[in-house]
Amino acid sequence: MPETVDARGLACPQPVVLAKKALGKAVKVTVIVDNETARENVSRLAASQGCIVSVEEKEEGVYLHLTRTSAKPQSSETSALSGPTVFLITSNTLGRGDDELGTILMRSFMHTLGEASSGPSRIIFINSGVKLVARGSEVLDDLRTLEKAGGEILACGTCLGYYKLKEVVEVGHISNMYDITSALLEAGKVISL
Repeated sequence: MPETVDARGLACPQPVVLAKKALGKAVKVTVIVDNETARENVSRLAASQGCIVSVEEKEEGVYLHLTRTSAKPQSSETSALSGPTVFLITSNTLGRGDDELGTILMRSFMHTLGEASSGPSRIIFINSGVKLVARGSEVLDDLRTLEKAGGEILACGTCLGYYKLKEVVEVGHISNMYDITSALLEAGKVISL
């Protein structure tokens, strides 16, 4: 029997959390959301769970119809040992101390990371680290290089909202705490800066 989740008005990551719970009980789930970020986050979750998504826009909200087409993915607990390398970037500067020096060090680090023969599978930006993916950042070209090489770039949507940067994200995609937590749990190695 299809499940319906009314996630209108709920803060990140509740729409994703509720959608995942519903997908654990049913093959077909309809999730109703009221903003673009929730729509993207739930759609991305659905894709990661082997679902196809059809979108129906109504006056009262966006209806995301999720239908599982493949087996449930392996749980993160069993796949973490051989999982990817993930970088967690928590600040727009590198190290503690002088901010000007920290900015120079972050720029150098990102450039060097972009030149590495095997880059990270994912880079997650939280707190002031989200400033690095937004317009005006001095490391955008390096991040684009990493993304073209196959690295997934996630930026915390709550953090982008806090710094009023959601409309000026230049690289990667806006994420949520559910995706971020899952990425960290699935990682074989996490490097936090």
